[in-house]
Amino acid sequence: MNVFEAIETRKSIRSYATKELDEEKLLRILEAGRLAPSWQNKQCWQFVVVKEKETIHKLALKSGMLSKSNFFIKDAPVVIVACANPSNSGHLNGQYYYLVDVAIAFQQMMLAAWEMGIGSCWLGAFNEKRVKEILEIPKKIKVVALSPFGYPKEKDTLYAKALKTFAGSKKRKELEKIVHWEQW
Repeated sequence: MNVFEAIETRKSIRSYATKELDEEKLLRILEAGRLAPSWQNKQCWQFVVVKEKETIHKLALKSGMLSKSNFFIKDAPVVIVACANPSNSGHLNGQYYYLVDVAIAFQQMMLAAWEMGIGSCWLGAFNEKRVKEILEIPKKIKVVALSPFGYPKEKDTLYAKALKTFAGSKKRKELEKIVHWEQW
């Protein structure tokens, strides 16, 4: 699979098979994040890799903003929490670049995973305070996103189908609606 095929076919996975990820593939995913560009190459990101089932269950039950919206992550073999130290990045024109830095790194990780047949689902609706408590993340560190990583189940669960519908995951605007040539 080439990069564009990965971009075109990647989708948010909300139903995971019980198959574990081998260490080599997990390290390759993390390496994809490590190699991402960042503000002045400061590499402000930090990743918490969670493989213990008990901790994943705590995140599944207690990290969601809307009740148990992140419950589906309970079956994933790995959850990666993408964090940043804002003081190790830049701030310009009212924009905090640690968010951009981590987003680029995390997306590269998700594309690398997909190329190996491993699914993920970017989670932004989480309670940062609870995630930090569960994982003992220092106060100065910001949690930017988290994602389960694992092999997709052949069939989505009913819960996953409902979340997919709610999220509108398949809807994409036409190029003409988002691109402006020469001027707005």
